[in-house]
Amino acid sequence: MSIWVLRGLRDGVVTTRWPGRPDEYADSWRGPVVVRDGAAPGAAPGAGDLCPTGAIEISAGRVSVDQGKCILCGRCVTARPDVFGWSAGATGPGAAAVLREALVVPEVPQTRQAVEAARAALADRTAALRRSVHVRHVDAGSDGSEEWEIQALLGPVYDVHRLGVFFTASPRHADVLLVTGAGTPGMAGPLRTTYDGMPDPKVVIAVGTDAASGGLLGDTLTGVPATVPVDIWVPGSPPPPFGILKALLVATGKLVR
Repeated sequence: MSIWVLRGLRDGVVTTRWPGRPDEYADSWRGPVVVRDGAAPGAAPGAGDLCPTGAIEISAGRVSVDQGKCILCGRCVTARPDVFGWSAGATGPGAAAVLREALVVPEVPQTRQAVEAARAALADRTAALRRSVHVRHVDAGSDGSEEWEIQALLGPVYDVHRLGVFFTASPRHADVLLVTGAGTPGMAGPLRTTYDGMPDPKVVIAVGTDAASGGLLGDTLTGVPATVPVDIWVPGSPPPPFGILKALLVATGKLVR
């Protein structure tokens, strides 16, 4: 016991102050790939072949990356650092999207308008979710990496309980459905049953590339939107705890962006 007391006195408070205060660790986190400013289609011939999940597209005079398919392998950044780079920050605007189309970067003006409309609609629907919020997590065929990040939310560094967010084993008590995994056929039934068992209003968060698009299994599995409607998309393979935390705060109206 004395060892833990001394350790506590030595380390002090380790819990992040985010979102109340900025967090340098969150700001330094490496996120999904982005297209560098000024990159043109002619400057990246064959770039689409660099991505194992088909996240890179060159068409209509622009290079784009679908962060919902990016598995952070870094092949494109290594081969063409003049065209592709890493995004920075785990709590920025791209950490949690309210539209699947918003995960495609660079963003087009029409997407920005649609995002604002979707965000307003979500805020109206979840206006009652402001204080104590309960989350049900379902693994729909995950490789386990996202689960480690979710588990970190319960530790002293992130301490999701300080924000009034609690995990529950019963969908009857849940306000938010946190889904990981590529959406395997065997989990389609249990996932839908969990969703149907939740009271309204409810929010579905797809956590990670596998849940958003199937990831490396995208040729046969398309993620969880084929089974349940998704309200918030969190890119990354896996996404950091800060990204998941931001999605939960957006879902419950504690953050607007």
